[in-house]
Amino acid sequence: FPFPYTPYRIQEQFMEALYGALEAGRVGIFESPTGTGKSLSLICGALSWLRDLEEKKRQEEARLLEGLSPAEPGHPGGTDTAGEPDWVTAFVQRKEERDKVDRLKEEQIRRKKREDRLEKIRNNVQLKYAAKRKRSEEDETKRLLQLSKETLSQEAGADVLDQLDHNEEELILAEYESDEEKNVVSRLEEDDDDLEEEHVTKIYYCSRTHSQLSQFVREVQKSPFGKDTRLVSLGSRQNLCVNEEVRHLGALQLINDRCMEMQKNKHEKKSDEENEGKKRRVSRAVCPFYSYEQMQFLRDEVLVEVKDIEQLVSLGRETKACPYYGSRYAIPAAQLVVLPYQMLLHEPTRSAAGIKLKDQVVIIDEAHNLIDTITCIHSAEVSGSQLCCAHSQLSQYMERYRKRLKAKNLMYIKQILYLLEQFVAMLGGNVNQNPGCQTVSQTGTVLKSINDFLFQSQVDNINLFKVQRYCEKSLISRKLFGFMERYGGSATAVKNNKENQKLAGLQNFLLTLQQGSDKEAGTPQNPPVEAENDQLRATSPLMQIEGFLSALTNANQDGRVILNRQGTVGQSSLKFLLLNPAVHFAKVVEECRAVIIAGGTMQPVADFREQLLSCAGVDPARVLEFSCGHVIPPENILPIILCNGPSNQQLEFTYQTRDLPQMMDETGRILCNLCNVIPGGVVCFFPSYEYEKQVYAHWEKTGLLTRLATKKKIFQEPKKANQVEQVLAEYAKCIKRCSQAGGQMTGALLLSVVGGKMSEGINFSDDLGRCVIMVGMPYPNIKSPELQEKMAWLDKTMPRAAGQAPSRALTENLCMKAVNQSIGRAIRHQKDFASILLLDHRYARPAIFNKLPQWIRERTQVKPAFGSAFAELRKFHRGKLDAL
Repeated sequence: FPFPYTPYRIQEQFMEALYGALEAGRVGIFESPTGTGKSLSLICGALSWLRDLEEKKRQEEARLLEGLSPAEPGHPGGTDTAGEPDWVTAFVQRKEERDKVDRLKEEQIRRKKREDRLEKIRNNVQLKYAAKRKRSEEDETKRLLQLSKETLSQEAGADVLDQLDHNEEELILAEYESDEEKNVVSRLEEDDDDLEEEHVTKIYYCSRTHSQLSQFVREVQKSPFGKDTRLVSLGSRQNLCVNEEVRHLGALQLINDRCMEMQKNKHEKKSDEENEGKKRRVSRAVCPFYSYEQMQFLRDEVLVEVKDIEQLVSLGRETKACPYYGSRYAIPAAQLVVLPYQMLLHEPTRSAAGIKLKDQVVIIDEAHNLIDTITCIHSAEVSGSQLCCAHSQLSQYMERYRKRLKAKNLMYIKQILYLLEQFVAMLGGNVNQNPGCQTVSQTGTVLKSINDFLFQSQVDNINLFKVQRYCEKSLISRKLFGFMERYGGSATAVKNNKENQKLAGLQNFLLTLQQGSDKEAGTPQNPPVEAENDQLRATSPLMQIEGFLSALTNANQDGRVILNRQGTVGQSSLKFLLLNPAVHFAKVVEECRAVIIAGGTMQPVADFREQLLSCAGVDPARVLEFSCGHVIPPENILPIILCNGPSNQQLEFTYQTRDLPQMMDETGRILCNLCNVIPGGVVCFFPSYEYEKQVYAHWEKTGLLTRLATKKKIFQEPKKANQVEQVLAEYAKCIKRCSQAGGQMTGALLLSVVGGKMSEGINFSDDLGRCVIMVGMPYPNIKSPELQEKMAWLDKTMPRAAGQAPSRALTENLCMKAVNQSIGRAIRHQKDFASILLLDHRYARPAIFNKLPQWIRERTQVKPAFGSAFAELRKFHRGKLDAL
């Protein structure tokens, strides 16, 4: 395979391991620090294996169809070993063989039909123009029909149902007929069974962000597999929706709810029109992009040519078809499905997207933070202000439409209100009072098991599974948001009759949530109208509460509820913390044929083996671990562990010693010396934003910052994400200008933070990162209640490894994962070179040293004194400059 990023020896090792894992159905942990080449190698190898598998299946089908013949009739009087007569056994065998032949023939017909249709679309340009012309004619017909309906409606006058305002009917909850789940099959799925090929093995490729996936798809397009691979890119409605009316809602949950409501309106529209003799219902909005014919055309276009997310959205606008559903309908016939791994790891989202993992292949790229991602997806937090606000909104909604709501709707709404009351009571407050004015008597953080929390809040008699299902199916959060949009901000809009006057208090209560502290101080304010409208257009707090209710349905042993009581009820919060991520990863591993967990820096891998795979019940024999070397030659990297500084001060950046002036001075001396001999860019990582700010202020006070600025222009990592691009652009521009102009200033120094914006996904290649410096060891905050609970849970459930407690291993692994991600930013291609300096003598300890990536560990030097380390660094960089 032509992989331009990877030497042949690494390709060979990589492919052999990947083929073995896919063929044997293994769970592979792959570490390959080769940048884009790693992702491309993964998918090219997997697609090559998939083609071999498809060819084997076709050969097997042909052999079976040729070789199957009617079974020999049994002897009338004989019996088989199971006691059945021979003629019965022969009849059963013949029937099984006939069914198998029929099934294989049907599959071949489906496959041939699909291939012929896609080939016709690929080669017949006129067909595309004909389809576009047909859509234009249909749009014009619909427009004229709508115009005539509006004209008739104006002449006849609009009907108003039960004296409700125009279009207010859509705010009322539909009758909730059953508590049980219903499998509703869409008309497209019913009419298009010819595309269902569940026997076809697919590859699900997952990465962290949509931008990474788009970059990956562009690489696939340029690869040898780009022209004839059926690839589908999946994303959220937020990324794929082309309906501007829905897109402007902004929040993902609002977009989801509005989209589902429009679909529901489309299905109900037909039945409403058929009810002759009844009063005409108020028309409801339907999505013009949700059309069977349009999405069928988009689906075929997606399968014909590889497209990324941006191209898919453009195609959706051009064809006036929904890219979100059009891409989902293309999944059955696809060979490669590209999606964010949050979509694959969350089971409800996976089911809604139509992703079936049975006997499929899953490749999870950029998986170094996989455990944290699973934990984050299945955790939830709500504040006291959100609980009180949701209770007020829902109470007003129920009072407004009490006579219009069915009995089951009222029952569930009252259950939700009761849950909200009890949750606020657990925080020490009352839902009927301003949360910003209620002072919490006992502040602090308390952790409880799920069962203890439910018992103490007196909600253990409520079936949370049913409540959560009701919230999901009834779209109550969307109805409530529409209600607040309509009546929350305008007092005049709700004073038409006596019933509407009750809603005036809702506006006043919502405003007190923000003004509580001002009223308490006796300084009433009149906020501007714009701020009021912004507040009323905010996402309904009930949406976050639904996530918290869903989290409470986890098993008691798999999570904890954290009660964080602060100064007021509004500032306090309830948080669910998932302790066992394996419980949600187990189904992926069980159903899939093979799972590949890959990343450029996966060390230490013990977390994946123990917390994910072992806890998920994966047989250790099924786990394959593979780590290949970096693409660079050994002489292009110089990692050094420095134990002492220039003044012989021991480097140990613990919480107790790192704030000492002599430690900060020693760090500054090291940087001053290095900036004198290292050209281009130097990236220095600190354990936290607070420590980086403290050191910067100390250097500024002592004058050391001025000395540094004579050789390198100093940049600081911004906390705001929207400022990162600007800082990086200025940093790169400064380095380029210094290299071209020469002079005393040789480049730039970037002060960054471990775990911040610069530590992942940023390429400091070539002159942008000739040296990476790690100040201290970025251990997590041991006093964090969440971390303490996680450590206690690991000590209780996991065995000791190599004489080390699991909790101790957790803190070390979290620290070293962050270090490994940060120091890998500088080496990005085969001809790149850089030095790595670890400033702390604790890195030399065997337990820590062995958790460095193999390609760094095998080249690392431990230097007790600064003099010898400085000499090595100067020799290394001068040699590389001379070579250039």
